[in-house]
Amino acid sequence: MAVRYQAIVIGGGHNGLTAAAYLARAGKRVLVLERRHVLGGAAVTEEVFPGFKFTVCSYVCSLLRPQVIRDLDLPSRGFEVIPQESSFTPLPDGRYLYHRGDEEDAFQAIAKFSRRDAEAYPRFGRLMARLAKFIAPTLTMTPPDVGSLNPAELRKLFALNKQVKTLTEDELYTFARLMTMSAADYLDEWFETDALKAGLCSSGIIGTLLGPRSPGTAYVLMHHYMGEIDGAYRSWGYVRGGMGMVSESIASAARSYGAEIRLNAEVHHILVKDGRAIGVELASGERIEAKVIASGADPKRTFLKFLERSDLPADFVRGIENFKIEGSSGKANFALKEAPSFSALPGNGPQLQGAISIGPTVDYIEKAYDDAKYGDFSHRPFIDMCIPSTLDPTLAPPGKHIMSCFIQYAPYTLRNGNWPDRREAFAETVIDTIEEYVPKLRDIILHQQVLSPWDLEQMIGLTGGNIFHGELTPDQLFFLRPVPGWAQYRTPIKGLYLCGSGAHPGGGVMGAPGLNAAREILKDWALRRV
Repeated sequence: MAVRYQAIVIGGGHNGLTAAAYLARAGKRVLVLERRHVLGGAAVTEEVFPGFKFTVCSYVCSLLRPQVIRDLDLPSRGFEVIPQESSFTPLPDGRYLYHRGDEEDAFQAIAKFSRRDAEAYPRFGRLMARLAKFIAPTLTMTPPDVGSLNPAELRKLFALNKQVKTLTEDELYTFARLMTMSAADYLDEWFETDALKAGLCSSGIIGTLLGPRSPGTAYVLMHHYMGEIDGAYRSWGYVRGGMGMVSESIASAARSYGAEIRLNAEVHHILVKDGRAIGVELASGERIEAKVIASGADPKRTFLKFLERSDLPADFVRGIENFKIEGSSGKANFALKEAPSFSALPGNGPQLQGAISIGPTVDYIEKAYDDAKYGDFSHRPFIDMCIPSTLDPTLAPPGKHIMSCFIQYAPYTLRNGNWPDRREAFAETVIDTIEEYVPKLRDIILHQQVLSPWDLEQMIGLTGGNIFHGELTPDQLFFLRPVPGWAQYRTPIKGLYLCGSGAHPGGGVMGAPGLNAAREILKDWALRRV
């Protein structure tokens, strides 16, 4: 072990890079180890086909915490968000629900289906934004240890109580219900238009192995409302240059503070001596030691693959084994020779610049879930689609486009066959589904990349292909994530911390787990606990 660092961060995803940047900014000697040839983890941009730059996995930005953007001065390092201001849901009968970001346009669009819904929509948005603002401060806090009588932990509970008092009684009841309700049931209380409800409830099932009528999906819906751009809640956007620019801008900050980043450096094992993490061993056999190890990998990979189970308490191992992490989402990236034209609203217009949903009704999405529930990919999937090249021409050659499709549902474990054998059939199903709305799509496809959860596991290192490093269900949130008693980024191994999305507050490109973990590491350093 010739080189000694003060901290090693496992994984060059955006959370690992965030942790590294904050540690390096505090003067620590930091080494980031990334197994792939490119930085970013799931927030990565790659030129998969010549001239076409794909945001291969995650594809839109909103949840990245303003504090991270500000502290690391990301705009000066190339981070720029182009607002995704419209929403377009084509329907099988040729109608469509399309509106831009302003309230008046949304009113007119929804009123074509229901004036009552048009009047309710802004009230719904204001309430969800209000609850998102209530939750937002908890994203960058360390969850309290609810079983502890330590005064510091009690102060956190009192702070939460103070935060709760900012809600009205009705808002508090709504929040409590959102934590347990299904997205469909909650939206039924507000709206009658199926296309509107389907478009909204899709935010409750993205990345989960749950249907819109599954309890707990109302929280996932609210989770996605916590995104903001310049203070506007539930605003989403494209990052200029693709989502890899999130990771690259954070990496730039980390390097400017002195962090070292190595690519093609796969960690094989976390070295432990006398209950303390002392370094890592790479797949190449190289050993590197450090006082602190921060893992940006998911909990199962960190604790069940990088460590010997004998180094961990048996009850902790059981908790990690029971942690729900099987993915449910596929991704399809298409290089197109021209912009797609929807039969409901033809042409290369502004309807192609925002969010596009292939999922006309709640029943349609629930039926797609039924396929996955019994071990098959959806035969008519819900597809969350976007064409970022309409707003960012740097992503494709002139006149050509990229189309990114996030697909629900594609379960990691198939009842029949395996993903390498069935990937092509899955790809054909996705194209067949889109062609019901975009006739002759196949004629304009130049190249395609289709990824199942198995592919995401193999490529990115996401156990089960889960984009959130574990389900965002109430039993796996806040002081229960990843397991009760170990939600404060520390682990049973002294000097080993979790800094990825498997820790609070969970998944999404937000940087909060990396920020929070770095804060706790530096606190332990100051108190000489590491």
